[in-house]
Amino acid sequence: MKGLCSNLVSLIPPNYFPPSQQYALSQLEQLEQAAVYIGQLSRRIEKLKKKKEEAAAATSPPPAGEGMRSAGSLPSSSSSKVEVRDLGTSIEVSLMRNGVERNYFIMYEAITVVEQEGAEVVSASFSTVADKIFLTIHARVKITRVGVETARLYKRLKEMVY
Repeated sequence: MKGLCSNLVSLIPPNYFPPSQQYALSQLEQLEQAAVYIGQLSRRIEKLKKKKEEAAAATSPPPAGEGMRSAGSLPSSSSSKVEVRDLGTSIEVSLMRNGVERNYFIMYEAITVVEQEGAEVVSASFSTVADKIFLTIHARVKITRVGVETARLYKRLKEMVY
């Protein structure tokens, strides 16, 4: 039973609770932490499933009776999206932008903002589909004691993108 419990606790990411506490917790507390973590993951999965369904519904073709709409009457959708995920000692930034203007410099600008906020870029990738650009940046915190203020990073990226 101890082996199974330690195996379960080893599956929890190290940034979920400080390493010094991981081994100081009793077996019951470790199981409670694992249950809380699993609950958070379940809620996140449900949220992502809803988001996926909404995205699929938004891109599905109109029913047969509706016909085509003119370009002027298309519903306006958000032209850009910014997401910043704090993963403890690392950060993940996801950007999506419509329109071809400034798309060629957005990766450089985003990397610059991330580095100015105190993170070191580990990897960056982008892809383009039609006039949309999708950018993902993985970075790690340069000074772990100081960290990176993700709210300020999000605000700066949002100002840059919009």
